[in-house]
Amino acid sequence: MNLPAPAAARTLTCRAVLFDMDGTLVDSTAVVEEVWGEFAARYNLDIAQILRTSHGVQAVDTVRRFAPVGSDVAALTAELGAMERVRTAGIIALPGAARLLGSLPADAVALVTSADRILADIRMDAAGIAMPDTSVTADIVTKGKPHPEGYLTAARLLGVEPGDAVVFEDAPAGIAAGVAAGIRTIAVGSNTGALPPGVLHIPDYSAVSASLGSDAQGRRTISFRL
Repeated sequence: MNLPAPAAARTLTCRAVLFDMDGTLVDSTAVVEEVWGEFAARYNLDIAQILRTSHGVQAVDTVRRFAPVGSDVAALTAELGAMERVRTAGIIALPGAARLLGSLPADAVALVTSADRILADIRMDAAGIAMPDTSVTADIVTKGKPHPEGYLTAARLLGVEPGDAVVFEDAPAGIAAGVAAGIRTIAVGSNTGALPPGVLHIPDYSAVSASLGSDAQGRRTISFRL
């Protein structure tokens, strides 16, 4: 696929930072492909099609889309979730992710993921990344990505307006959710698909740094150099 050229170094200033997890902070590709591969094999489904559309969305939505008619969607989703929870081999942090997170104020960061809280804890721990104090997981939203509910909820929990936040995302569904929430969105990695206007792209966090400042009202700000 053709990716946009890396953005020239630039500064982006916000008051809160919202991170997706899988593919954005944590590389869990090996586990995800293994579990969905077993699901596809069981029902003679096209694994390539599943992987193209499942990235960044809640598992229940993918099961509902691809499971045979009459399947117990809730039971299948629970089974897949149980499989994912005991498989951590190959899960690593994206380059620079732990460093960048550690440089940010804890009360200005949220995780917004399509995983449930148990799986999120397991994967963040496996990758060696501290779980942010504020997290919006699949357990506490009624609509998954690409719906903006998760990102709007995170902004509210951090006490900022959407326009004062920044989203880091890797998947088309998550990028669409950030944009729909009215939050400036930065695409991460190689699986972003075609980017909406105004969405910047970075390969990872190796060249990303953050510094603290204040705005005209004396409120703390975070400036990213991308």
